[in-house]
Amino acid sequence: MADAPPSWDLYRSFLAILRDGSLSGAARSLGLAQPTLGRHVLELEHRLKISLFTRSQAGLTPTAAALELRPYAEALEASAHALLRVASGSQDEVRGTVRLTASEVISIEVLPPILAELRHAHPGLVIELVVSNRNEDLLRRDADIAVRMVQPTQRALVAKRIGAIELGLHAHPAYLARAGKPRTAADLAQHAVVGFDQPSLFARGLTIGNHAVTREMFSLRADNDLAQLAAIRAGYGIGVCQVPLGRRAPGLVRILPSVFSVPLECWVAMHEDQRATLRCRVVFDALVEGLSAYLKT
Repeated sequence: MADAPPSWDLYRSFLAILRDGSLSGAARSLGLAQPTLGRHVLELEHRLKISLFTRSQAGLTPTAAALELRPYAEALEASAHALLRVASGSQDEVRGTVRLTASEVISIEVLPPILAELRHAHPGLVIELVVSNRNEDLLRRDADIAVRMVQPTQRALVAKRIGAIELGLHAHPAYLARAGKPRTAADLAQHAVVGFDQPSLFARGLTIGNHAVTREMFSLRADNDLAQLAAIRAGYGIGVCQVPLGRRAPGLVRILPSVFSVPLECWVAMHEDQRATLRCRVVFDALVEGLSAYLKT
């Protein structure tokens, strides 16, 4: 009789050690004893007939075979979590877990009031919020629903276009009181400007007036959108902000709207199979309604 395939517990321990780099760190993250994790690794190596880790002063170093296995183990992890979310729900009441992913700014600045209202209406819902600018794979079930800033291209997805969120240059009134308000794009050279360190694909196509946007323009460089927004709000200088966010109290002042205005697409997407799941439909509809209202502020 053929050997049974390795259990999910073994792969879960394998992934935890990969991510933490040590038995002690993985044991803390999983709430297991180090000897248990050690046994899991040895058993998985025995079952697969390969070596997964080598010991070094820095901890446990994954072998080439372990790195090759990682995406497949992560796919198992995503499927296991999706199975638990499906099992947690009900077909005739809004309860259970929905895993939602969105960008940093949308997750922190826009979604909280939408999710709070959703929780008030449906206290049986549990939301798992994945804050990431990376597009999580809905087909692989990394998340149930995604708020995306690009149009989804994968088949088997249900996608709703919310509209375009306008991006504009903004500054805090206190900064403008000190430095003055630029009247032309050329005036920006005399100002503190907040922007990226390493340009994303989106940022590489930006222009202000007739000038391409480059990192040399910035006196504060950060690749984290929230760090940039915090600097603008603190009065460091001028930077890019979603126009609806800039209008919120205490408000920022928009700078040179005729020179810099960039549309950022906003979509809500989920796997088409989730249409049959009541809790996912409810969250999907709430996101569409809430984000549509945000665009109008």
